[in-house]
Amino acid sequence: MYRIGGGQTIVQTIDFFTPVVDDPRDFGRIAAANALSDIYAMRGRPILALAFVAFPTKVLPVEVLEEILRGGSETVTEAGAVIGGGHSIDHDIPLYGLSVTGVVEESKVTRNAGARPGDALVLTKPLGIGLTVCAGRADSAASGGVSGLLHKRKLPAGTLDEAVAVMCTLNRAAVEAMEGFEIHAATDVTGYGLLGHAHEMMEASGTTAEFSVSRVPLLSAARRLAAQGIAPEGSRVNVRNLRPRTETGAGVTDDDVLLLCDAQTSGGLLVALPEKEADAYAARCREAGAPAGAVVGRVAAKSKTLLRVVA
Repeated sequence: MYRIGGGQTIVQTIDFFTPVVDDPRDFGRIAAANALSDIYAMRGRPILALAFVAFPTKVLPVEVLEEILRGGSETVTEAGAVIGGGHSIDHDIPLYGLSVTGVVEESKVTRNAGARPGDALVLTKPLGIGLTVCAGRADSAASGGVSGLLHKRKLPAGTLDEAVAVMCTLNRAAVEAMEGFEIHAATDVTGYGLLGHAHEMMEASGTTAEFSVSRVPLLSAARRLAAQGIAPEGSRVNVRNLRPRTETGAGVTDDDVLLLCDAQTSGGLLVALPEKEADAYAARCREAGAPAGAVVGRVAAKSKTLLRVVA
């Protein structure tokens, strides 16, 4: 974040990763939405992006690269920004992402610090992306050859499409919905899962978060996949790191903790604001097109643990 005078700041971020889905155009859209998310988490408006791409030109046809770039460009355009160029390299695996510049009035900047006791916590996208993508990869890997005939699909038809639609959705609606509300803190929920990013927020704010499992929105297959033990390694690492830092109430299961620790790609925003405003903000998020808008917890005075989960 950099002050440029007149009460204005620019915000800068970069993010890129390997494909999370087979369709190259969807991969480009998801990677772009994910990179733009850090700008939205600071309540910024994206204006300019530079694309970064690595691609195995000797292995995959150039048409795949074109589709990745087309998907990314479409999402940047949807955000109201432009791609001003970028950089590409020949590499053994595909990578794609963006460096994004945004602008925001300094008085409106949201950080992952500032949550206050008495605040409510609102989540703007459902959880379960990591589990769903993991199952989709298993189905995709088994789709060819004789072994594929014996593979029992882990995802019903359309379930992966649901996750892709959520990942491709910009967090723009959740930011535009903030107008008129007293936003104290915000962060995007990505690789460290809901509990991991909440822990960062609570540590920076000097507070404790309490989440109600029953109020957390989930993708349609997420709970069934958790019960089957299907999860990416990143989500399992999150559980190992965060379980000792989390107090769990009666009735909270291992599956519940896994879901709240699930590593998200292009996840939603976690927003702290006064409890009296939370339901109205969540409703406005949904009305504006956010995949979810749910009051999932509250902020309390700092206690021995920074995270509590109740059924």
